[in-house]
Amino acid sequence: MLSPAIFICVGVVAIIFLILLSSIRSPLSHIPRSWHTRFSGLSIKGRRIHCVHALHQKYGDIIRLTPTKVSVAEPNAVTQIHRIGDNFLKSRWYESTHKGRDPGILAMQNPTRHAQRRRLFARAFSHTSLTTNWEATVREKVTMAIHRIKECATEGGRNLEIGMKEMDEKNGADVMKWWALMATDVIARLAFGESFHMLEIGRQTPYIDAVQRTLLGSVIRHEIPFVWLVPRYLPVKNLRALTQAKSMVFEYGERAIQNMRREGGGAQNLFGQMEAAAEKDDGMITDEDVKAEAGNLIATGSDTTAVTLTYLVWAVLKQPALQRDLEAEIASLGERLDLGELIKNAPLLNSVIEETLRPYRAALGALPRMLPKGGARFAGFDIAAGVEVSTQAFSFHRDLQAWPEPLRFNGYRFIDKSAMTPTQKALMQSFSAGSRVCIRIHLAWMELRLGAAMFFWDCRGAQLAPYITDDMIEIDNQFLIAPKGHCCYVVL
Repeated sequence: MLSPAIFICVGVVAIIFLILLSSIRSPLSHIPRSWHTRFSGLSIKGRRIHCVHALHQKYGDIIRLTPTKVSVAEPNAVTQIHRIGDNFLKSRWYESTHKGRDPGILAMQNPTRHAQRRRLFARAFSHTSLTTNWEATVREKVTMAIHRIKECATEGGRNLEIGMKEMDEKNGADVMKWWALMATDVIARLAFGESFHMLEIGRQTPYIDAVQRTLLGSVIRHEIPFVWLVPRYLPVKNLRALTQAKSMVFEYGERAIQNMRREGGGAQNLFGQMEAAAEKDDGMITDEDVKAEAGNLIATGSDTTAVTLTYLVWAVLKQPALQRDLEAEIASLGERLDLGELIKNAPLLNSVIEETLRPYRAALGALPRMLPKGGARFAGFDIAAGVEVSTQAFSFHRDLQAWPEPLRFNGYRFIDKSAMTPTQKALMQSFSAGSRVCIRIHLAWMELRLGAAMFFWDCRGAQLAPYITDDMIEIDNQFLIAPKGHCCYVVL
């Protein structure tokens, strides 16, 4: 009788044989790659965007990441993949993160359903609607955040003068923390009809903890799925909380429904406007839809803005001449800092924001898509239908052929946008592109303009705290990017 050990050995040998066979017969065997990607993608886990970028630099604009996935950085291919109407659908991974529930607009694969849902969002998230209904709310939250930043930065400056140089909340203002609280309070007010008041209490709520665990869980399920099965069976509170976070986020969406149903609901939150749009088009938005979309808005509308503003402040404060020019431009606009003036008469501010979004867009990582029927030809290589192909802004926003000195932060780069080449225009995907461009784009621009302008008005002369090093600001990539030190302190 054969022993269990023999059965295990036979099983392992069979698995290895199947992996080798699939790698040899793979339709991607002709794509440039490192030797190990013939068998596995484990080598690119963790620092994924850095590893993929290094592979592109070594092997070219198209590379194989795993036996079934490729990454593309060639400008024409990037444009084709994200062009409206070319049927490069989001990969199955997106909807797999919402098993058993409506995935919401962010993860929908079906283009018809996505277009219908996007139409419901369109009016509520238009520039005109946001300016009319929500600019006062955004301005209020930005003003409160700047007040807390200035207060902490001033105290930090005083403590610095008496020799207190260690990293501590009393020795500076952590702009990343305050931007995150601000952006979350803004999107909570729009999505749920109520602020979480995190700026007032100075910390995030358990609900936001759950949202962040959900994002981390999505990364783990995608990158190392077998590890995801372990936490739910272990009696460790933090690990179990990781697996239960999505349920908490989804159920909290009931608050958005309650506020939407209030009398005059359209003024209470965005979903009142969406419901009105659905009724006008003889459609509907269900309570389950509202729960899903409320969670999506919080997940994608808080850390994204916070990360961008954090890198903007850091990059400008690293260049005193740029800081002086930007502060002078903001000062010339007057204390009111009218949003229309910021759009039309602040070219350096807008250029600095654009330049920040180039190397430090929060979602710099892979955007996986499925090749449509008939496949495609990219950079001289034929790729079969059904293969997962991804692009990452981290690489094409640093393309040496497209951008002069791409690794240097040049705040003046986008002052004259008419000088941009067609390739630069195609590659500059600050908020993604095509039919999948971020639905929050106008809200994001409002927050970025008001946040940056008010900071450089009220905190003129700010400096990075002496204990903030470049290594702490290096990009850490999980679901989104963030500074590796997860903070950025400034002093006045």
